[in-house]
Amino acid sequence: MTTRAWSGPAPPLRRELLGFAAAGLVAYAVDLALFTWLRGPGGLGPLTAKALSFLAACAVAYAGNALGTYRAARPRGLRPCAVFLAVNLAGAAVQLLCLAVSHYGLGLTSQRADTVSGAIVGMALATVLRFWGTRTWVFPAAEGRVGSWTG
Repeated sequence: MTTRAWSGPAPPLRRELLGFAAAGLVAYAVDLALFTWLRGPGGLGPLTAKALSFLAACAVAYAGNALGTYRAARPRGLRPCAVFLAVNLAGAAVQLLCLAVSHYGLGLTSQRADTVSGAIVGMALATVLRFWGTRTWVFPAAEGRVGSWTG
């Protein structure tokens, strides 16, 4: 039995997922690097540093998605930026909620439990929310689809 490699362009949903993931990974790297610098050499407190690194990461993710993943949609004005920020804030809230439920609700207070609940489970759920919100509300007209999960 032989398998045949895909020779054409990536299917629309697959391409969309890969582009969204690439923009998200770059944004995550910016968030982590900037937060680390602001907390260390920058001398800022943890909440100020995180707020600034989060905003910078949102800007990078928006640019990556607008210029790459969803370049066919090209929305104009401040509204798409504001909606993108709101979707990302909702994703951050999901991560914090997972952490709070695990740590305070279930009493799982170890560093490992906090990491699993916030950075793994919370990040996975937040990523699904961010992907859905981004394609549904920020770039709904990309490649002729309007808010459809099927591309």
